[in-house]
Amino acid sequence: MSEKKEAAPVGDEAVVKKRVTSASSEILDIMALKGKAQPSGSFSVKCSDYPPEDKVVRMRHPWSIYQVPDADLKAAMGRLQKELPAKGWKIVKDGPDDSQAKSPQIVADSGDGQVSADLRLRITPPGSEYKSAIEVTVVSSCFRDESGSAPESS
Repeated sequence: MSEKKEAAPVGDEAVVKKRVTSASSEILDIMALKGKAQPSGSFSVKCSDYPPEDKVVRMRHPWSIYQVPDADLKAAMGRLQKELPAKGWKIVKDGPDDSQAKSPQIVADSGDGQVSADLRLRITPPGSEYKSAIEVTVVSSCFRDESGSAPESS
């Protein structure tokens, strides 16, 4: 017999989107880098922890910053390690990710537990077609949108 999950809290998608965007801005400010940003904007995705008929979503905001010297990217990761906790974030992972490259990764949760950030430093070898970057994904906790809408695809 499966246990029923606790109901997702009700939220307003616009308010959650603003919170996720604000967290992304705070992270960018801490990095203090001048480079190119590849923003995608915030969007909602279905929460896989809940059945589709529950129409539970989370906001997701992936972006990256690149065309910055590798040393500056590394220094920015150091600033994130120090300054995120000072701004109320809790670092829940600080070490290599699961990729073959074992890229440095920081995962942090906001003080209120409503937002998480996954930060990865991708240093590419000279001559690579890809650019070194810090990849950032900021996500909200799951919520049921007050309007009852759900994303068309996940």
